[in-house]
Amino acid sequence: MVKSIEILAVGGAHIDRRGQVSGTYVPAASNPGTMREDVGGGVFNALRSTVRRGVSGSLISMRGGDAGADAISRAIAEAGIADLSAVFLDRATPSYTALIDREGELIVGFADMALYDLAFPKQMRRSKVREAIVAADAILCDANLPSAALERLVSLAAGKPVYAIAISPAKVVRLVPVLGALALVFMNRREAIALAGVNASADERDVVDGLRCSGLASGVVTAGSAPVLGFDETGAFSIQPPAPRKVADVTGAGDALAGTTVAALLRGLPLRQALREGVAAATLAIESPNAIPDFTAASFAEALALVPDAQEVA
Repeated sequence: MVKSIEILAVGGAHIDRRGQVSGTYVPAASNPGTMREDVGGGVFNALRSTVRRGVSGSLISMRGGDAGADAISRAIAEAGIADLSAVFLDRATPSYTALIDREGELIVGFADMALYDLAFPKQMRRSKVREAIVAADAILCDANLPSAALERLVSLAAGKPVYAIAISPAKVVRLVPVLGALALVFMNRREAIALAGVNASADERDVVDGLRCSGLASGVVTAGSAPVLGFDETGAFSIQPPAPRKVADVTGAGDALAGTTVAALLRGLPLRQALREGVAAATLAIESPNAIPDFTAASFAEALALVPDAQEVA
């Protein structure tokens, strides 16, 4: 029997609240809309997509002793993921609240995640964490971990591939001390600009050059409906995402892209081919009201067929 690939995810698994405005968004005013709550988090959302693509997954996160923690525990179990998280009964479970407009685009996000900053550095020194890292073939993490925890994680990984998700422009700088040791970083354009130290009008080549100068060898940069930018040791390229049939909610699309791309990389595909699979998953996520879309092998193959081949960036 062939042993399945094992990935360990370390980072955010928390309560996601998404409020969508029903009409035209009016700043500084009461806006009618709807609010929904479910379990999300950058690394957890991405890991669910990785597991959907046939990789075995374990998760280390932090949560409190409240009702939100119970919902997270159930969601992890339902996703078929081994839960290695720590629970702090006297703390509140982290949460993220996003306000989106009627087209599904983010207006503002609010992160209440003090527990991550407090607990992750200490948890990285537990023997349970070391054992989980040894047992894994690869690591997936996000910048919800403070820099000290990220440095410890990369050190313990000892040469295994470590993939990272940027999370936000404010948090992506936490990756700076470990950039040279990361196999790949997933980020949006705002996060890439913050990491690369270039201005907002920089073109694709300038962004890639800035990221390389920061120490990053391989990265993926999303920009909404604009081409997804990728680069590795073979060069820089872009992939134009197909237009979705409908836009239900863009929340989680980047996480779906990251998790599915990682699954393809772990199967041995080069980044150009792996990222096409990630773009297909992101398209399905945008079309779905759920952060992690439900799809069959047939529907995924249909979405993948609509994703064009990578184009080289001059």
